[in-house]
Amino acid sequence: MVEKIKEQVKSKIPFTKKGAGGFDDASASMLREVSGSEIDPILSMLDSNLAGLTNEQVDEKQKQYGLNEIRHEKAPSWFVQLLASFIFPFNAVLVTIGILSYLTDVVFAGQEEPDYKTVILLSIMILLSSLIRFWQEFRSNQAAETLKGMIKTTATVLRRNSAKDSFHKSITNQEKQEIPIKELVPGDIISISAGDMLPADCRIIQSKDLFISQSMLTGESLPVEKSSNVVSEPDKKSPLELENICFMGTNVASGTALAIVVITGDKTYFGSLSQAIVGKRIETSFDKGVKSVSFLLIRFMLVMVPLVFLINGFTKHNWLDALLFAITVAVGLTPEMLPMIVTTNLAKGAVNMSKRKVIVKRLNAIQNIGAMDILCTDKTGTLTMDKIVLERHINVDGDDDDEVLKWAYLNSYHQTGLKNLLDVSVLEHAEVLNMMKADEQYKKIDEIPFDFHRRRMSVVLETNNGKHLLICKGAVEEMINVCTSTFDPGPDKELHIEQDKIVPMDAKTRENILNISTKLNEDGLRVLLVAIKEYDERPLTYSVADESNMILTGFIGFLDPAKPSAKSSIHALQQLGINVKVLTGDNEIVTKKICKDVGITITGLILGHELETISDEELTNRIDDINIFAKLGPAQKSRVIKVLQAKGHTVGFMGDGINDAAALRDADVGISVDTAVDIAKESADIILLENDLMVLRKGVIYGRRTFGNIIKYIKMAASSNFGNMFSVLGASALLPFLPMLPIQILLQNLLYDFSQVSIPWDRMDKDYLDVPRKWDSHGIGKFMLYIGPISSIFDYVTFAVMYFFFKANTPAHQSLFQSGWFIEGLLSQTLIVHMIRTKKIPFIQSWATAPVVALTTFIMAIAVFIPFSPFAGVFKMTPLPLSYFPWLIGILLGYCFLTQIIKVWFIKKFDSWL
Repeated sequence: MVEKIKEQVKSKIPFTKKGAGGFDDASASMLREVSGSEIDPILSMLDSNLAGLTNEQVDEKQKQYGLNEIRHEKAPSWFVQLLASFIFPFNAVLVTIGILSYLTDVVFAGQEEPDYKTVILLSIMILLSSLIRFWQEFRSNQAAETLKGMIKTTATVLRRNSAKDSFHKSITNQEKQEIPIKELVPGDIISISAGDMLPADCRIIQSKDLFISQSMLTGESLPVEKSSNVVSEPDKKSPLELENICFMGTNVASGTALAIVVITGDKTYFGSLSQAIVGKRIETSFDKGVKSVSFLLIRFMLVMVPLVFLINGFTKHNWLDALLFAITVAVGLTPEMLPMIVTTNLAKGAVNMSKRKVIVKRLNAIQNIGAMDILCTDKTGTLTMDKIVLERHINVDGDDDDEVLKWAYLNSYHQTGLKNLLDVSVLEHAEVLNMMKADEQYKKIDEIPFDFHRRRMSVVLETNNGKHLLICKGAVEEMINVCTSTFDPGPDKELHIEQDKIVPMDAKTRENILNISTKLNEDGLRVLLVAIKEYDERPLTYSVADESNMILTGFIGFLDPAKPSAKSSIHALQQLGINVKVLTGDNEIVTKKICKDVGITITGLILGHELETISDEELTNRIDDINIFAKLGPAQKSRVIKVLQAKGHTVGFMGDGINDAAALRDADVGISVDTAVDIAKESADIILLENDLMVLRKGVIYGRRTFGNIIKYIKMAASSNFGNMFSVLGASALLPFLPMLPIQILLQNLLYDFSQVSIPWDRMDKDYLDVPRKWDSHGIGKFMLYIGPISSIFDYVTFAVMYFFFKANTPAHQSLFQSGWFIEGLLSQTLIVHMIRTKKIPFIQSWATAPVVALTTFIMAIAVFIPFSPFAGVFKMTPLPLSYFPWLIGILLGYCFLTQIIKVWFIKKFDSWL
């Protein structure tokens, strides 16, 4: 078994490694080279100038490199979607039957009037189901298109009037222009600031307080610092780790910078990810299931139709009539409404989900989400809020302390530089402003800005007593080296440092501070230290040298917290039999913290670099025991999903970043949110319109309910039709006439199928919804073989009653025989709807919904009415004597009783029903 799975994995997973972390090799090499070089060699390499390119250079480079555009998959045109809606395996079965019927009923009709009824009926079924599928998917794709974010499509670029201008000599000729992103070329000098999206892969030339959010590429929740400093030994780092390189699609969280464009278009990292999702989608669980059921029905036809043909030919000696009847049997075996019922179920599910703010782009995804037994999810933005909050503010003893928050607030409030996300999260504590009157009691008089060498910043405030107060915050290592004592502000509402105790910082205190910092880091927090120093009134000549001998007040810790709904949602999904695995680009420390917060018990953890070193076979053997995958690249996420699929799992993936796009596409069902990047929404099958993971649980329930109703129809129709044809097979050999005429079989099938149009509105038993549900053609075949012949037993009882009791045993009386079997056959088929739809006892333990009860009752009434109606002659039927109906009631009651007995036995033996 294990060897078989290994072979499946090998055949299904193209484990190709594309350079460094998914980069094109040449692009990765180029980025490393410019990262480790000074500015002048880079300008020379890219034929550029600090004042920007000239128009002539731009034209020449555009010819060489093309436009700065990314190939990506868009929703196909309405005409292509319409054609695609007809390409469906169940439709192929009906088309095959339609062609055979056309040949026998029209082309080779001989002297008889050509009969188009079967061809028209099948054509209507194909047309209706395909149009419903097209309309629902077209509307959903339109809705998804309107969700696409209003991404900034221009970039601020420096351009020169002529080649003679230079940055140093002709600053007046240096022009800042807003141009479309697609017109950027390598060598362009661009200006970026907070809120901008990076238009290409760039090298920083100069920067101030620059923080870049790379979460959509890497999954890291916190923005990363970027500067223009030359990176030493860039060849030993992944391109994503180069501190002076920014990537297309990322966003400026804070600060400003001047950068030079290095790589554009499909050669960028974003472009390499986009190429991975262009082309034909993989075959999902739904596609495989539909194919297997279609082939099952075809196999049954290939066995039954020749048998009926040969038996009728040898017993009736009319081979043409035998062929016509065999074709009719093929039609009878085929659930003509199958595409219609499947599509109607899926469309209804999509409508119900849209009312709950879920857009279903591809109808098949509804069944896939119901069959999903593993949900792989990104962390940032899906399990977490994708928002930095101030989680802890503690003193040097590790206790929560509001005094530390006050010091941090004064620092963030009074700084004049661009406030980063950490400052914003501190300033969200507006109650501190009101309590301390930070804008009234403290006046800012100086500032020592942040830089990447010190990794700290300070503000100098003047207090009401005229003294100067320096408040500094920064990274732990840098701060602890400039502090000589610690300080506990105490419980005061105001900050009176004269009255607070100052304790010298000895080795033990320093060790304790580092231990607290480590513990906070292990809890997934980003930690800063806050320190102060008081001066008497003095000239405003504060500098970095004044950041020494400071008093350490405590720690502030920041975190991208779990969504409030995440824990209950994860628990709800686990209750539904779905195993949740986390696939993230973030580090394992933060990931473990979030998993703990949302209730995911860690059974195994593996990092991206470890994943690269293990073979496909080893990953296949271990993957079921690992539920946390951290520091993954996009290709690694796809690899994990494909291994899980190769082991027989139906895999869902939830993500919202550029780095999630390939995984969203490769999963059986890709789930994203409306705030996701466009490329993620394009790759997804389902888009959630509200930031509540409980919507996922509702989606799973709707998926299982929808699939359950589809399976109801398939098992009802296939077993009932099989039973009928089994009856026909025996009757053909025993009777001197046909037990039912082709037109009567078609009418019976049409009425029966119509009775099942209401199935999409039926409910499912709760226990059916509690576990994942998948297509099982073997189970359907088994169901047909065991349940189908039950109706044949009572068909033969009906034959005996009509043949011996009502003497309908000659060709002259065949109309009476056929009318009797028509009513019994249609009523028993309709009753089977109620018998099969639940594991429980129908009408006692479980009732169908009102639409199902109403429609099946109506069809049963029609069946009884037709032989007595003016249309009886058209269908070659005759009224039945009243003495027939007690027999009918007894036969139907016996049929229901035996079906219930066999159902209980079947469930005990095979532990399944629907």
